[in-house]
Amino acid sequence: MVLNYIWVAFFVIAFIVALGKLFFLGDTEIFTEIINSTFDSSKTAFEISLGLTGILSLWLGIMKIGENSGLINALSRFLSPVFCKLFPEIPKGHPVMGSIFMNLSANMLGLDNAATPMGLKAMKELQDLNPRKDTATNSMIMFLVLNTSGLMLIPISIMVYRAQMGASQPTDIFIPILLSTFISTLTGVIVVSIAQRINLINKAMLIFLGGLSCIFGLIIYSFATLSRDDMGTYSTLTANIILFGVIVLFIANGIRKKINVYDSFVEGAKEGFNTAVRIIPYLVAFLVGIAVFRTSGAMDILVDSIGYMFNSAGLDTSFVGALPTALMKSLSGSGANGLMIDTMKQFGADSFVARTSCVVRGASDTTFYILAVYFGSVGISKTRNAVTCGLIADFAGIIAAILFSYLFFF
Repeated sequence: MVLNYIWVAFFVIAFIVALGKLFFLGDTEIFTEIINSTFDSSKTAFEISLGLTGILSLWLGIMKIGENSGLINALSRFLSPVFCKLFPEIPKGHPVMGSIFMNLSANMLGLDNAATPMGLKAMKELQDLNPRKDTATNSMIMFLVLNTSGLMLIPISIMVYRAQMGASQPTDIFIPILLSTFISTLTGVIVVSIAQRINLINKAMLIFLGGLSCIFGLIIYSFATLSRDDMGTYSTLTANIILFGVIVLFIANGIRKKINVYDSFVEGAKEGFNTAVRIIPYLVAFLVGIAVFRTSGAMDILVDSIGYMFNSAGLDTSFVGALPTALMKSLSGSGANGLMIDTMKQFGADSFVARTSCVVRGASDTTFYILAVYFGSVGISKTRNAVTCGLIADFAGIIAAILFSYLFFF
């Protein structure tokens, strides 16, 4: 229902703003631009889905090898002490635990193309456990928020964009993003746990969170000892080695278990096409809604209003130029990337506002895109409090990103 209200609001607000521009500013092109944006975004939605087809087929095929060889089940048993606390509705040792872990691991490495098919696989398995097929379960909501909060260890794509835009130190946003995304994810887990009455104060969770904190500390220390150029090189290399290592591990385990690895891959890959087709209507709906909201100028009005409020309160407004990226980030990943690149182009890649825009982009993931794709892939229409919890995690990530940007760059 929340998604319904938000989607309708995109069009109503855009229409009102466009009428204002037409009658008060004489902008006779505004409605033409809005209609053109609906065509462009619809085409983009299809292209995104089409582009996902091959990637989905690849990773669902790899996951099927892991499933048939028993590796996913073994991984599920290993993760049960921790994940059973976060997902108490999932039966102990269920294969979905392995799929969830693989999805979150890919997200941590900034490997969006690998994370999405793994996430869709996990969502399908969660739907198999769902007694009410049109309503999101507690486990689905926790899984979605873990994705939308976007815990990322290595923000490869953002560093690549900074290098392309001529940043003198493309990797200088690495540590601020790492800290911001950790706060976003931690906030998301706490909010969902409160809503679902999950007790996080237990031995397994404390050990897990302590270990995760140590990993973050080790990563920060290790990369802090590298030069800026080496940091970018080794972060990309590490992520790609781990990713290819996972593929080889799954294939090798399939061979060890004496299964037909090729047939297993093909069996899983067939699911990729069907999944890609199912998400097209949901992508079209939200990308069109976002496009009309942005094209009408409603997004600019919202950002300018926030800047005015901070200025009236006597606070520094240097970060305001990064707000379009922050607000778009919850709606569209590609839109947020475009605004981030535009900010670097307009103000310079090494400017405070450009760096803040990059940190904000990496602080969390695209809440509404993930909700539309993941829930849409299994036909969930009643999302319960998934949107609210996801947006709270988003907001925490944005605040943390701005504060850490001031700490590191201002």
